[in-house]
Amino acid sequence: MTSTTQQPRALPRSVRQLLAALPFLAPSIVIFGAFVFYPLGKSVYLSFYKSNPFHTREIYVGLENYREIFASGDFRSTLLVTGTFALYTVVPSLVIGTFLAVLANQKLPGIVVFRTIFSSTIAASVAVASVLWLVLLHPSIGVMNDITGKIGIEPRWLQDGGWGVGQHDGFGVFTAWFTDPNWALIAVSLATIWMNIGLFTMILLAGLQTIPDELYESARVDGAGPWSQFRHVTLPMLSPSLFFAGVIGLIFSFQAFGQFNLLTQGGPANSTNTLLYSIYQDGFRDFRTGAASVEALALFVVLLGLTLLLFRLAAGRVFYGGQR
Repeated sequence: MTSTTQQPRALPRSVRQLLAALPFLAPSIVIFGAFVFYPLGKSVYLSFYKSNPFHTREIYVGLENYREIFASGDFRSTLLVTGTFALYTVVPSLVIGTFLAVLANQKLPGIVVFRTIFSSTIAASVAVASVLWLVLLHPSIGVMNDITGKIGIEPRWLQDGGWGVGQHDGFGVFTAWFTDPNWALIAVSLATIWMNIGLFTMILLAGLQTIPDELYESARVDGAGPWSQFRHVTLPMLSPSLFFAGVIGLIFSFQAFGQFNLLTQGGPANSTNTLLYSIYQDGFRDFRTGAASVEALALFVVLLGLTLLLFRLAAGRVFYGGQR
């Protein structure tokens, strides 16, 4: 008799490919696990507990933290301030970034110098930008008060002939722009727009440089002027870059923290108290880790929902490689 030896079954191709890729994916898996998935899971866990400031005792409270936060008027206020801040910063940054990118894309002598100037704000840190705008908005030596006065838009403290309440900012000056509830969020938004312009200009300039010159030549042959070329050629072909810049701008606006911490600390009268700054106050100042975890999860859900909504709205409107 002839005995046959059964050969071991070969692993499916998909499994072999996964095993081959694991050594290369391992560093990313470890980093994401340590800095993304573990904090997310920890936030979910802490949202069901209340603890003392030293975390020596935790009490399971179920959904009580969720009920307290979602029923709070302060939470709704922070959502409104965050959404308003996003509207104030993302749209102007896109418009100004597009304008500067179109200028920087012109084939002119020395245009490299202007590209460097337009994108220079990308190198400024939040701290540097905040100090710069503290000086620009200084009530006595800042140029912004002179500009608003000349064009007829004067903040209330200038109209009243005084400096308002005033708040010492740690640099030996009083910055009334940041102490008026009607103007504080606008002032922080101006600083944020200035910080975003460099990044948005670089992104949109890179997108403009991928548009073939043949499209503009065909448009000129058909009699299209500069505005028609921009509307029917530039904007459709630039839509992927505009969409990308809009998404990251939205994420940046919801995650803005440094400028609020340095310029307003959430005030005056909570007019600049965003959701992220409220998380910082509850978690690191008041040691309400349960409430802060609920707010962090709410921020995650809101950002995820808005991002998915943008992707849905952009479907059919963004051109990739000449196709929708």
